[in-house]
Amino acid sequence: MILTTDRSFRRSFKRLFTKNPQLQDKILAVLELLGKDPFTTSLKSHKLTGQLKGLWSCSVTYDCRIIFGFKKDVDTGEDLVVLVDIGSHDEVY
Repeated sequence: MILTTDRSFRRSFKRLFTKNPQLQDKILAVLELLGKDPFTTSLKSHKLTGQLKGLWSCSVTYDCRIIFGFKKDVDTGEDLVVLVDIGSHDEVY
């Protein structure tokens, strides 16, 4: 699967990294796992409900989550993992 980001994810990632530079390695490791298999048990991926219905969440740390969705590339037909948001539990939900 190919990872792609949307603008809100890039903005949140930059803000999170500025506040917590020590999370960088952990976030990059989780992103690598997401690209290989978004349902790896260590990610604790789960469907969201309510306003975020149709999206998924996975854990980076105890209080850091990545919100993502799935899409198919129109041109290539490849499956994409679209990274939507990253932050603390309270920030992303």
